[in-house]
This record gives sequence, C-alpha cells and structure tokens, in this order.
Amino acid sequence: MTDTRGAGKLRQKLLFQRRAIVDDGMGNEQSGDFATIFTAAAELIPLKGGEPVLAARLSGVQPFIIKIRGCSAARGVTPAWRAVDARNPAKLFNITAAVDPDNKNAWLDIMATQGVAT
Repeated sequence: MTDTRGAGKLRQKLLFQRRAIVDDGMGNEQSGDFATIFTAAAELIPLKGGEPVLAARLSGVQPFIIKIRGCSAARGVTPAWRAVDARNPAKLFNITAAVDPDNKNAWLDIMATQGVAT
C-alpha cells in the first residue's frame, strides 16, 4: 500500500512551543514559560491508547502521530518541545520523538502523547 501524502489531510493547526531561557536576576539561566516558535498545519493520527498506573492511579494516555510538512523550524523539534492545538489551547501534546520518514526533509512524523504533563 502506498503512502500518499498531501495537504488535504492537514486539517489541524498546531502551535509548536519550547521553553524560553530566562535570567533569574542573579546571572543564572533557568527555564521560563513556553513560547511559540512556529505554527503548522498538521494531521493528527491517534494510536492505541493506554492506562498506565502512576502512583497507584490510572491515568489515560493517548499517543498520536503528528504529520507536518518539513521546514527549517520543524527540523529543530526535540522531545523538550510541546504542541498545542491552536483552536483548543487546552489540548496539549507532549512530544516524545520527531523523525524524517523518507530522509527527504519533506515531511516530519512526530510522536506525541496527550494526557501527560509537559
């Protein structure tokens, strides 16, 4: 089966954010709030979710594959970043990995989970 990629499936709008480095006033750098680096149209593909037991409680975790077009800003995405749904800011995705599936820098497949702390 062929993997046909096109702009027609990119129906979501996501904000890709990373923590800003700020000065604490004493000359030390520390992590600040998340700042939006770029916005991209994306396809969200839900995978089979799970319910890991954390601290003797069930917590619902939903993994996703986020497909976006490659660009110089997108190639800098690391697991330290997060994605936020632009239409529903309460929907946060914790990025766990970003790969170039065909090594042509045209598309990025980003593994992310929803339902865990970012």
